[in-house]
Amino acid sequence: MDTTVVTQPKEANLTAAVTHPKEKHFTFDKIPDLTGKVAVVTGGNAGIGYITCRELARKNAHVFLLGRNIEKGQAAVEKIKSETGNQNVEFLHLNLKNLKSVKECAENFLAKNLPLHILINNAGTTTKAFSLTDDGIQEEFGVNHVGHFLFTKLLLPKIKASQPARIVNVSSRAHFFVEGGIEFEKLNDPDTLERYSLSKLANVLFTNELNKRYLEERIYATSLHPGLVDTQMSRKNDLSASETFLSSSISTEDGAITTLYCATSPEIEEKNYRGMYFDPFGIEGEKSSYAKDDDLAKKLWEFTENLINEKLSQE
Repeated sequence: MDTTVVTQPKEANLTAAVTHPKEKHFTFDKIPDLTGKVAVVTGGNAGIGYITCRELARKNAHVFLLGRNIEKGQAAVEKIKSETGNQNVEFLHLNLKNLKSVKECAENFLAKNLPLHILINNAGTTTKAFSLTDDGIQEEFGVNHVGHFLFTKLLLPKIKASQPARIVNVSSRAHFFVEGGIEFEKLNDPDTLERYSLSKLANVLFTNELNKRYLEERIYATSLHPGLVDTQMSRKNDLSASETFLSSSISTEDGAITTLYCATSPEIEEKNYRGMYFDPFGIEGEKSSYAKDDDLAKKLWEFTENLINEKLSQE
């Protein structure tokens, strides 16, 4: 285990977050034909999630677009059908703020008795004010990590049965901003200022441990930094991105490239990329020291399992 902790100034990490290569290692036209593949994408009704769903559908995948807002989700589905001509695009309701909803969404998908080749955990949330999920979990950690953790675990039997398969966790360069690891006993502390960054660190650690636990399977779990996309979320998360940095941001189309690389590129299997972390645009990236801590990843997995069991037992 690498126990050396190296921190960098926040400004340096902001600079790295908005520094994108001029040449793209991966582009939409490199996505292979996905006929016969089934993909599930959380947070698919807007932003890079929407672009991800659209491009998967354009390459003939059967796409399930998941989101909390039913009206917006169904509208996004119809728009994708119109834009791509692919009618195998469906909406499933998923409220990551509510663990019961997470279970119901997984059950609704499993009831369709379809394979699952690509799971993209894209939905993320950030709030300036401290808030809790319906289950009493700090919101960024609850939505960005705990909800996706439960959703993935519930779908794992189907993913294993459908292998080779991909699990893609959209993280962020913001995970470098965590300066003290994860203090589990303080996750619900209203004074914690690194809430979003902690949740993005959790995304990488979850990917690491998921890969380790299913190493013998042909399941390729990866995490990524999509780049700084100038969306409403990037303007209110704890990156505190200034207008100067946001002026260097990339489009939603470019923001979806790295996700689609991890989800579809033959290189992932050809090069046996397991537990890898990628920067734009499909380039192997460097994880923070905490994100490489195997003991922390194991502790996070066990903590999350216990937390979910505790919350669901109260239903």
